[in-house]
Amino acid sequence: MSPPDLKAPRSWAIVLGLCLALKAMPGAAVEATAAGSPGGAEGLRGLETGGTVTVAKVLDDGSLRLDDGKILRLAGIQTPPTPPWYKKPPLWPPAARARDLLGALTQGQELRLAYDRRRSDRHGRLLAHVTDGQGRWLQGELLRRGWARVQAFPDNRAVLGEMLTLEREAREAKRGLWAHSAYAVRRHDNTEKDLGQFHLVEGEVLEVAVVRGRAYLNFGEDWRSDFTLVIERAERRRFEAEGLDPALFEGRRVRARGWLEFRNGVTITITHPEQIEVLD
Repeated sequence: MSPPDLKAPRSWAIVLGLCLALKAMPGAAVEATAAGSPGGAEGLRGLETGGTVTVAKVLDDGSLRLDDGKILRLAGIQTPPTPPWYKKPPLWPPAARARDLLGALTQGQELRLAYDRRRSDRHGRLLAHVTDGQGRWLQGELLRRGWARVQAFPDNRAVLGEMLTLEREAREAKRGLWAHSAYAVRRHDNTEKDLGQFHLVEGEVLEVAVVRGRAYLNFGEDWRSDFTLVIERAERRRFEAEGLDPALFEGRRVRARGWLEFRNGVTITITHPEQIEVLD
């Protein structure tokens, strides 16, 4: 999926040898960055220590209403949202399970916050990593038990390696939400019904093109209708600054995560390298 000059001569250069680049890719980095016991706070190195808070209520979307009235969102994860097709009360069961687990983890606890570069989201909610009085990392516990997926921002990436490892282990064991077909990893050629939702999608990148500074990772022969990953100009510079020319994804089987949109076919906009994991 790219403008009509998709077939124009490629303008990029491969900045690293393939072996070095694959070593730097997220799928390989996950193992190296995992540290400490699963779900523990040992993996939170590099974050800025914040204050302590107490929780008044766990909200249905997995965020926390604090005693002072502020809303806290757990950085780097998404708890199960209710699918658009689920209309009947009560709350969608996986979402209810995640909410109840959060309640059990936070009830009566004094919680400590730790911040990455970004401290709030676009809705003004606090955005932090959270540990309890025993040093238990809430994001890690939710991921380990399978009741959350990794969803990060480009300026909140400090502990993504640990988080991706915990998510992968839960997914392979089919724990929590991973036992539900609604959250199964999608094939790149079967995503149209999931528009507007957050999913993991797997497939082979057939071709990479850079057009007017934007990189297109095409998974099919027809960019007008096939699945595509789009890396905007600023984000492409971020990739290349970290030794990842998008051209190196060509011919690779990958798993991408993000919101499914329609732009001449189904797309995911990629804002940081950890959204793409090399599988082969």
